[in-house]
Amino acid sequence: MVAKSQAVEAVEETPPAVQAAGTHSAKEAGSNLDRLIHERTRLALVSALAANPMLSFNDLKSLLQVSDGNLSAHARKLEDAGYIACSKSFDGRVPRTEYRLTESGRAALQKYIAHMEALILAMKNI
Repeated sequence: MVAKSQAVEAVEETPPAVQAAGTHSAKEAGSNLDRLIHERTRLALVSALAANPMLSFNDLKSLLQVSDGNLSAHARKLEDAGYIACSKSFDGRVPRTEYRLTESGRAALQKYIAHMEALILAMKNI
């Protein structure tokens, strides 16, 4: 029982990495995650766009292995937040939808990654 008590106290302490992420404790660090990016499909979408200047709807659908509706819904949430930009055009008669990561999206992803790294470090220090 002493080990469990010590672990709880360690989580409640403020490691420097968690302070750098702008949180007060490891518990609070977990609750301050960007929920918009934290969802698996949206994190994958933003990560794919961070690694590529632009990807088409079909490229993303294939890469993420999601349905049209699922990709469309997640992309819309990210677009509404200003994290990604969508451009629609035609290639002949075929519609083409392309996405790119905005500066706001890139900053949000970097903040999310730093936050996750701080959480990992805090858990290692327990």
